[in-house]
Amino acid sequence: MPTSVRLPKDAEERLNYLSKITGRSKSFYIRQAILEYLDDLEDAYLANKVLERIKSGKEKTYSLQEVVKELGLDD
Repeated sequence: MPTSVRLPKDAEERLNYLSKITGRSKSFYIRQAILEYLDDLEDAYLANKVLERIKSGKEKTYSLQEVVKELGLDD
């Protein structure tokens, strides 16, 4: 499914220049940027969801001492 993206003029100019000097398409760089940034967005979203559960008491947390003891690393 085609997707269109509107960019600010300066970003469009930079993208055009990069595309021209590298011989790669603008679509290549747009796709690369989205794929890299999408991972970060998903991680941030999931982290915020966990933080909300922690703050509401729905998610248990453990201290470093508890983890060390549970894993038997306190020797």
